[in-house]
Amino acid sequence: MSRIMSERKKDVVVLIGAGSIGIAIARRVGVGKHIVVADLHLENAEEAAKTLYNSGFECSAVSVDISSRESILSLIKTAQEFGKITKFINAAGVSPSQAPIEVILKVDLYGTAVLMEEFGKVIEEGGSGVIISSQSGYRLGVLPQEQSDLLATTSAEELLKLQFLQPGEVKDTLHAYQLSKRCNVLRVMSESVNWGKKGARINSISPGIIITPLANDELNGPRGEGYRKMLSLCPAGRAGTPDEVAEVAALLMSERGAFISGSDFLMDGGVTASYWYGDLSPKNNK
Repeated sequence: MSRIMSERKKDVVVLIGAGSIGIAIARRVGVGKHIVVADLHLENAEEAAKTLYNSGFECSAVSVDISSRESILSLIKTAQEFGKITKFINAAGVSPSQAPIEVILKVDLYGTAVLMEEFGKVIEEGGSGVIISSQSGYRLGVLPQEQSDLLATTSAEELLKLQFLQPGEVKDTLHAYQLSKRCNVLRVMSESVNWGKKGARINSISPGIIITPLANDELNGPRGEGYRKMLSLCPAGRAGTPDEVAEVAALLMSERGAFISGSDFLMDGGVTASYWYGDLSPKNNK
């Protein structure tokens, strides 16, 4: 663990995922607080912490594997050394082009569920959290209500045992990713009830194509042509930026968003609308 400007105890912001979106959010909600930047790769966390430090923030860098409850609990213990956890941001995850089915489910689905569960136990009254999900969950189509309920309420340790998440049931990495992101949104609704009992709030944001290193992997990967088509045919006609996502997150995590909890905010430039009802619809591309 690396510490930068660690002095007296302050309110703590925990950022998981040292990418562009997470950093942009932390800059908006971390003023006057201690930011703990956590990433699977410590060097990534340290680089993000250095960037924040050079912009006037107090921060620390920690390694965390969100597919491990033990690692998440260790992160929480470390964060509490600096003060009370009042803000929680999860911007970590893997994309369909970066990992196999089992890893996507373990990180994006199970890991996110455990994060909400464990941070919900320690978040301070008046605190708030945001999960960065994805527009991809909106293109999964309608799930049977029973499956939706199971994704929302099954204990985290039992999630990966659900029948419809077993090998052979999940078609490919994109399907795994879509299931994971749908689970994120459903889980936010369910966990918001528990967070509310502590006087805290949790919401999610489902961004579309936001220009980050992960998005560039997709744009230059096997699905790159499809991504470029989405950008050209969506109502906005462009990709988004991390700062645009961060503006929404800042609202959700501030007093201005005090009446918002258990909600997901789709911000994709209209890609989902166009997929179901416009130029991107499969009906119009047969």
